[in-house]
Amino acid sequence: MDAYELIMRNASEVVTEEEVRELADDPDGKRAYVGYEPSGVLHIGHMLTATKLIDLQDAGFEVTVLLADVHAYLNDKGTFEEIEATAERMKEQFIAYGLDEEKTEFVLGSEFQFDREYVLDLHGLELETTLARAERAMAEIKSGDSVKVSQAVYPLMQALDIVYLDVDLAIGGMEQRKVHMLARDTLPSIGEDAPTCLHTPLIADLGTGIGKMSSSEGVTISMEDDTDAITEKVNSAFCPPTGDPEPDNDGNERENPVLQIFEYHIFPRFETIVIERPKKYGGDLEYTSYDSLEGDLESGELHPMDAKGALARYLDTLIEPGRKQLKG
Repeated sequence: MDAYELIMRNASEVVTEEEVRELADDPDGKRAYVGYEPSGVLHIGHMLTATKLIDLQDAGFEVTVLLADVHAYLNDKGTFEEIEATAERMKEQFIAYGLDEEKTEFVLGSEFQFDREYVLDLHGLELETTLARAERAMAEIKSGDSVKVSQAVYPLMQALDIVYLDVDLAIGGMEQRKVHMLARDTLPSIGEDAPTCLHTPLIADLGTGIGKMSSSEGVTISMEDDTDAITEKVNSAFCPPTGDPEPDNDGNERENPVLQIFEYHIFPRFETIVIERPKKYGGDLEYTSYDSLEGDLESGELHPMDAKGALARYLDTLIEPGRKQLKG
């Protein structure tokens, strides 16, 4: 793949296409970043954006991972001491997952977010932003039901982080889209450029295919899961024989999370996927592209349970280094 293909692989949206093409024309030395609250063990949502960071490293980008300790504090995730201890553990997990340590800079938000210039710029953004707009930006990522002042400041800090980390491309899941659009709208008011943004897909709930997989609700997969837990979760996952969304009886759109994980997690990390089957059922199947696997599932050549068995095995391979790291 060339740089543009690596940047765009499995991206739900880029803002804007023209800006991304300019970055792809000369990616060496360009910088991309993702910010994560240090809030626990890496789960499949962290892994999806981390996989995109690996793509960008392969394309020639330098990568910054913001371990957003101040943001976590504003979102009521614990004391600074607790949050910073978690941040250090998460750093090791990202490296174990596959980020190139030599091309990855890990930064705590508290290393620069208390500086006088940052605080003054933050106040400048506050002057340009209504409370309603800030609340809308934070709606999909806030902790708790009540609206706090800290949750209005949070997305403005995310916007400003892009400037102070000196990055060319801001990465986030689709739940970060409103924050990034706020950044594009408000940063020019303090004399800064609107950032180029890339948004990755959201994995559907593993059990139902409805909504997004969440570490706080429903079933998710994390680096704490052992082989048996991964197998059990994947085997019980919703997996109709199609990759097309289907409505349920209540009109909710149901995605196929098994196929999504193959597309967004497995195929970007493995050149060939082998589905192991007994000879009496046709023997093993090999795939070098996601589309061919999806096609075989839809035609009936690939049974959902065989697909799940392979998915559990490959996920376990990806998670194993991080699981070892967690055990110390």
